[in-house]
Amino acid sequence: MTEHSRPSRRGVLFGGAVIGAGALATACTSNEEKDPAPVAQTGAGGGDNDKPGKAVTIGFSAPAADHGWIGAIAKNAQATAKQYSDVTFKPVEPTNDINQQISAVESLISAKVNVLVLLPNDGEQLNQVARKATDAGIPVVNLDRIFPDKLSYRTWIGGDNYGMGVAAGHYVGKKLKEKGVAKPVIVEIQGIATLPLTQDRSKGFADALKTYGFTVTAKQDAKFTVESGNQVASNLLQAHKKIDALWNHDDDQGVGVLAAIKQAGRKEFFMVGGAGSANAMREIKAGGLLEATVTYSPTMAGSAIKVARLLAQGRGMGDLVELQVPQSITLASETITKENVDRYLPLGFES
Repeated sequence: MTEHSRPSRRGVLFGGAVIGAGALATACTSNEEKDPAPVAQTGAGGGDNDKPGKAVTIGFSAPAADHGWIGAIAKNAQATAKQYSDVTFKPVEPTNDINQQISAVESLISAKVNVLVLLPNDGEQLNQVARKATDAGIPVVNLDRIFPDKLSYRTWIGGDNYGMGVAAGHYVGKKLKEKGVAKPVIVEIQGIATLPLTQDRSKGFADALKTYGFTVTAKQDAKFTVESGNQVASNLLQAHKKIDALWNHDDDQGVGVLAAIKQAGRKEFFMVGGAGSANAMREIKAGGLLEATVTYSPTMAGSAIKVARLLAQGRGMGDLVELQVPQSITLASETITKENVDRYLPLGFES
């Protein structure tokens, strides 16, 4: 999740020229006969991966859509699956209960789907059932929250959590340096503190700030919910009478964070968000406290469906030289500001 890169991550994965195409021909400067023109190499897909192939069934499981990012994950997965006549999309009931998700995944294994796209509520707790799927010969595309055992998945695809923190840290650090703030009060509102993705975000933020000689003054997790975001922000605002910068990990919980800030009437600091929601982008465009957000787009679910389809059909990525789909795909985190927000708005999700 944002758990919670576009323009366009899809383009990064599936568009553009062939990577590693044959070497350029060397110009002939003698009277010798010219060498034959080199033949460009293509991936196992032979070019266009979107051309119909073997009919496959893709199983899909994700947490319940209790906020915008997760809801957009399911919508992106379903919308991408519908683009292919050779894909049968088989989602199970989304749930935030670990045991229910395990049972749902087991039902997909029993149904003998060709490939499974799985965004676990918790990677560690769902690791065993993912391993059960791979042991049954069903490739698993691990989306976002990663399984600790690499034998539990064929390919992982997700955002760059550490990179999110780095991007946010550089935006904050650079702006504070330009303003000449010597000892800034920097506040950080995390998502779920126990998740590795949250820890990666915090580490990236701290590492980037360190390059400017800054550190985080206070941080607290807000569980990725609007309500918790509102409460945590209220607590931090009361605890710190002056703040210079605030980074909120998740734009969904950011709805509550912004509401708390406005209610408190605080205007002395600037804020950076995370994920790239449409409402956050509208706030950025309007000007005000929220100046930027760093992307972690749910369009990754659509890319996961594309990857799963290729795995089930035994194809590689047409734009790559290699014959197999990569083992991991990390999507870039981009910084959205007032200067470039119009380019990103079409990719935003509603909180």
